Amino acid sequence: MGANPQLFINREMSWLAFNARVLNEAFDSRNPLLERLKFLSIFSTNLDEFHMVRVAGLRRQLLAGVTTPTGPDGMTPVDLVGAIRARILELVGMQQHCLHDLILPALATHGVRLLTMSELSSGEWQIVDDFFESDIFPVLTPLAVDPTHPFPYISNLSLSLAVQLYDPDTRTERFARVKVPKSLPRWVPVGRANHFVPVEQVISANLGALFPGMEILGSWVFRVTRYSDLEVKASDETEDLLTAIEEQVFQRRFTEVVRVEVQTGVPDDIRAILVDELREEQTPEFALTPDDVVDGGALLELGDLITLATLDIPELRDPAFAPVTPTRLRDTTRSIFDVIRERDLLVHHPYESFTASVEQFVQAAAVDPDVLAIKMTLYRTSGDTPIVRALTDAAERGKQVAVLVELQARFDEVNNITWARTLEDYGVHVAYGLPGLKTHAKTTLVVRRDHDGIRRYVHIGTGNYNSKTARLYTDLGLFTASRSIGADITDLFNALTGFSRQRLYRKILVAPANMRDRLLEMIRREADLACTGKAGRIIAKMNSIVDEQIIEALYDASRAGVEIDLIVRGICCLRPGVEGASERIRVISVIGRFLEHSRLFYFANDTEPEYYIGSADWMTRNFDRRVEAIVPVDDVLLHEKLHSLLVTSLTDNREAWDLAADGSYTQRAPNGEPVRATQEIFLRDPWGGAPPEPGAEALRLTPELRRS
Repeated sequence: MGANPQLFINREMSWLAFNARVLNEAFDSRNPLLERLKFLSIFSTNLDEFHMVRVAGLRRQLLAGVTTPTGPDGMTPVDLVGAIRARILELVGMQQHCLHDLILPALATHGVRLLTMSELSSGEWQIVDDFFESDIFPVLTPLAVDPTHPFPYISNLSLSLAVQLYDPDTRTERFARVKVPKSLPRWVPVGRANHFVPVEQVISANLGALFPGMEILGSWVFRVTRYSDLEVKASDETEDLLTAIEEQVFQRRFTEVVRVEVQTGVPDDIRAILVDELREEQTPEFALTPDDVVDGGALLELGDLITLATLDIPELRDPAFAPVTPTRLRDTTRSIFDVIRERDLLVHHPYESFTASVEQFVQAAAVDPDVLAIKMTLYRTSGDTPIVRALTDAAERGKQVAVLVELQARFDEVNNITWARTLEDYGVHVAYGLPGLKTHAKTTLVVRRDHDGIRRYVHIGTGNYNSKTARLYTDLGLFTASRSIGADITDLFNALTGFSRQRLYRKILVAPANMRDRLLEMIRREADLACTGKAGRIIAKMNSIVDEQIIEALYDASRAGVEIDLIVRGICCLRPGVEGASERIRVISVIGRFLEHSRLFYFANDTEPEYYIGSADWMTRNFDRRVEAIVPVDDVLLHEKLHSLLVTSLTDNREAWDLAADGSYTQRAPNGEPVRATQEIFLRDPWGGAPPEPGAEALRLTPELRRS
């Protein structure tokens, strides 16, 4: 029997609901003004990616003639296209109102202004003109469009000017395109502090220098979005994945256009030219239609607002914060390996320092003469970081260093190819994963010769080994010297770098080997306990929940009497609070200063609670098409920290949103109670007030604590 469509929320519509919550942060006057501007930027870049991948994929379904539902929610591609288009139109309208009617006027009262050329004084005109002559004009390339000059290729997400000209010699109208180079600053200073004019307006005002002897009839900004998902065939992967990915990245530049944004006020004839010319570059099945041309407002590419959002005006931004060093790592006279060997260590980023924990772990391994080998997965890295430098240093010191670089990390392919080649140049053994699977696991294995023999030290996290995002995303990491977990991670790396059909692991959950089955077993175990009169309980925190089998199992558990709380930042296809299916399931989403990224799972298991952290969301792709790793947190002394993290999120009355059965979200409010904002609490205390772990001396004196 198939799934009941009434019990599932459509994935795409749920994602748009998430981006609406992001947009709400821009409207929220409790946020500092430049932070509100930041959220407008994030909303815009999110929407770009949604078009490049999800909308583009949906178009391909339509072109393939798919007329039946492709998911358990029952929506067909035709239904979905209309619903998405209407919702995006509504959200973009809200974005424009927020920017032009609320945020920019409010910023102006604080001396931050985004001006038009017509608002500049004569002195400011001169400053801008000088900048045009020295920095802009030399890099511009006007491109005529006529029978001898074909319509130029328009690169993905780039700004361009469509220019309408009149040639007095031939008495004919002409059309040209001028690209706005990415190398130019988007917001040009005009002389007064924190006063700027958009670079495309500077170019537009100086078009006479690009087309001397021509009469400028008008110019309008436009921008195209292209299909940007990689399609690597299995045969490519088995032969030479690196070459295949490089070829796909190159080919992505020429994929079909799925959206054309135009500046408000573009004449119909210019719209028609854009549609006709862009249609010519595409095969008939991917032909552009007028419906694919959308009004983007007075300013396009609002993702560039992020540069204004970083202006150094402290009173208009969130208070600065410094991550704290985890308590047990503050004694710099002790080796990090001694700390981990003594007892498992749990870290919570960005509240606890990534530099003092994860980077220190890899750096210490690189220089420690007793370390024999380092193995690591890299899904997204931030370039020339201490981690990459430590890996190359370790290889140069003669240590065995093996790194699994995921070349198919979406939109980071070029960056990862570059660093894969760099690592290889230093003698690091670089592997590219398994055919048909992305390696999304976040794991590091250090093999060390201790005084009592070889021991394996492991880090398993929920986030990437990326020093930049480690300050922006909330993530968890576990350091352990557990022999069983060390053996499991060794088996995992052997499967990634060699030939292995490993499916059985001692402790960890690995996708696609055993993860879904083990999670289903634990969900059903809670249901069985509830059926026998015991208190079944599940709390899970993740980015998205989409997998149909997991959702059906949660419904069954709810029917059996299990109380379930889900903390899901983004997509949630499960409907909570449905009579006869999910009365005992509650779903919240936490949206705040940092991107909620940690995955944490709690199963009450009667009197023996289990906690897990790891890289995987509960999505079909994570279970079937990615290599993922989830690890149990066995040390009971760490359970109270994880419990505190979950309770803090569930009792939030400022940053949390409740999901209703109809798919709508409602933001919580204090309503006279003390404000409990999850991220603000963790900024004050990385574990939300959980009691500190006993020190090493206390453990030696009271070993029964470990058995409590």
